[in-house]
Amino acid sequence: MPRQTLLGALLLALVLLTACTSQTTGDAVAPQADIPPVAKITATPADAAEDVPVTEPVRIAVAEGALDSVELTNPDGKPVDGELAEDKASWSTTEVLGYGKEYTYTAAATGTDGKKVELTGSFTTVKPKSTPRATINPIDDAVVGVGMPISIKFPEGPVKDKAAVERALKVETSVPVEGSWGWLHDQQVDWRPKEYWPAHTEVKVTAKLYGLAYGGGAYGKSDLSTAFTIGRNQVVKVHTPDHRMDVYRDGKLHASYPASNGKDHDPNLNTPNGTMIVMAKEPVGNFSNPRYGYTDVEKKWAVRFSNHGEFIHENEENRANIGKRNTSHGCVNLFEADAKAYFDSAIIGDPVEVTGSKADMPTSSDVNDWLFSWAQWQSMSALR
Repeated sequence: MPRQTLLGALLLALVLLTACTSQTTGDAVAPQADIPPVAKITATPADAAEDVPVTEPVRIAVAEGALDSVELTNPDGKPVDGELAEDKASWSTTEVLGYGKEYTYTAAATGTDGKKVELTGSFTTVKPKSTPRATINPIDDAVVGVGMPISIKFPEGPVKDKAAVERALKVETSVPVEGSWGWLHDQQVDWRPKEYWPAHTEVKVTAKLYGLAYGGGAYGKSDLSTAFTIGRNQVVKVHTPDHRMDVYRDGKLHASYPASNGKDHDPNLNTPNGTMIVMAKEPVGNFSNPRYGYTDVEKKWAVRFSNHGEFIHENEENRANIGKRNTSHGCVNLFEADAKAYFDSAIIGDPVEVTGSKADMPTSSDVNDWLFSWAQWQSMSALR
């Protein structure tokens, strides 16, 4: 081949090789978009929520990651107590919130991809129209008789949602006791056993009322609780025609006293039939009653057993009739020594059972729980 022809072929081959070869080295990389973090934080209640219940826990949770920090603060900037779960996947409040307040939360977490995420927000709790107080009786550490009911009262206004309130009440006893709540009216609910309490029963009552909607915009002011003890079993029995008052302990006759009860011929002055309880004790009681023409009348060892006006007390001025005739205006009259002996033995909540009179005790008395049959009492529950 001629020299010129060989040189031309080599030049052509070099040109072709150059045209097929990249001018860069290494693999080509296409541009990629930013990948978002995998972790996601959620809050309950959500940001900007309103009318949040004060008793429901605030919960911060994270998916595909672990919480690094959570802070919930009240309007004063003070942190609200909370607890982080062991797996760091959630955090919940351990204290209740306040009414009508704005709370702010800040949470940070690290995702399984190593990226950090944050969440901030705020919410507002429910603002009641009113927060009426409630009371509970018996009080802590009281020792009461076997007829004593548990009473929760709402002196500042009626309860509309009685069922909600009743569901918030709990009675615990050291031995099994069958009982039920019953609404005497819309400002008082009582719990009484089907039969008298077993002697020496330990009783604990809790009323989770804070944050509870009573209806009509009213919410519970605070929780209530009490722990008390049932004492020995003592029951007073008065059969008015017998002119005696008998005291039973554990079902056995313990003492028997001559008595003069309410006038038999006038139902308005009878000692009315029914089961009542000892409500109060006074060493000296005032029994003035201008309606019947006597004032400044004081008697010793007065034991009240109704708000209808009935007491057990001494009446030495009526000595001639005690044990023989019923001449009082409704009270049980005893000799002074007997009245003192009974006074010393009585405790609040002891049952007083009266039979044999023409009149029955009206259910208008403040403490009338035992004037209802068990079936009637059960029907007074808002949950029946």
